Amino acid sequence: MTKFHGFIGTYTKGDSEGIYSFIFDTESAAIEEITVAAKIENPTYLTISENNQFLYSVAKDGENGGVAAYSLNSKTGELHFLNQQTEKGAPPCHVSVDRNNHHLLSGNYHKGTAAVYIIVAKDGSIHANPSVVHHQGEHADQQPHTHFAAFTPDEKYITVIDLGIDQLLTYQLNDGQLVKVNHISFTKGSGPRHLAFHPNGKYAYVMTELSSEVVVLEYNANNGAFKEIQTISTKPSDFTENNQGSAIQLSSDGRFIYAGNRGHNSIAVFSIDEAYKLTFVEHISTEGDWPRDFSLDPTEEFMIASNQESSNLTVFKRNAETGRLTLIQSDITVPHPVCVKFIKP
Repeated sequence: MTKFHGFIGTYTKGDSEGIYSFIFDTESAAIEEITVAAKIENPTYLTISENNQFLYSVAKDGENGGVAAYSLNSKTGELHFLNQQTEKGAPPCHVSVDRNNHHLLSGNYHKGTAAVYIIVAKDGSIHANPSVVHHQGEHADQQPHTHFAAFTPDEKYITVIDLGIDQLLTYQLNDGQLVKVNHISFTKGSGPRHLAFHPNGKYAYVMTELSSEVVVLEYNANNGAFKEIQTISTKPSDFTENNQGSAIQLSSDGRFIYAGNRGHNSIAVFSIDEAYKLTFVEHISTEGDWPRDFSLDPTEEFMIASNQESSNLTVFKRNAETGRLTLIQSDITVPHPVCVKFIKP
């Protein structure tokens, strides 16, 4: 198989109309057939169910915000709208689902909340009335800004990252309700943003937005606790202009980490050693402005990055032995791209 379907979440300002689909041809290393897959307002973050049957999106509907569900034809890449659940106020910024597609999680930056929705098992649509938790900071000047919510690999717990209160919180689902069981605080003002687990499920890596760092954590599956073991910068030491960390992703062999820099407009590459600590490999330019997200293709021989403010995608070739990236193409136009997701083969 050489052709893979993917989707792009966007900000619907300017020319953007919603969720875009594309085909990536690994033989020619080319992105083809970019088209509007669903017209929806500000579908900034997307997630695809493990069985490739459904796609879920952040949704904005006038003055309301929430989440939307689509059925997905994995052979054609076509989306069919199922339903959405919204309420007054800003939409969330992150969505994820569990492996069995029973629960949809969302994190809301503006409201400082995390929510868990029940998914209708039969058709993949989303139930109303989610369980919602509101965060509070340890300091009076900290305002909650939830930026990430996802299950741990063992799915015993739910991890929620709040950029505003500098915390990673661990929850359990108890009769459909989110119950806090643990938390770890990061350096005040570091702004933790996204988390990625090592394939062995025993270590996790948090990208901070405001301090532009990767924090290496050891995960305790017995109580949902995390312990910090390393912090490493994602930007060059001599770069003094504004920079905000964005996405983070691991290769499936657990040997390399990729972290996005908005401002320096680069991807930082790190190798992972036997103690799961990081060593810097390289910075590579994303050939655009404000790289919000990126994704390895299903073969992991390529990476596609989305530059939000310059409205372009960038394709890199990846060296599986060194982790290094080589630029292939950067003039692929998509309006205000935020998130890149592939259908799993």
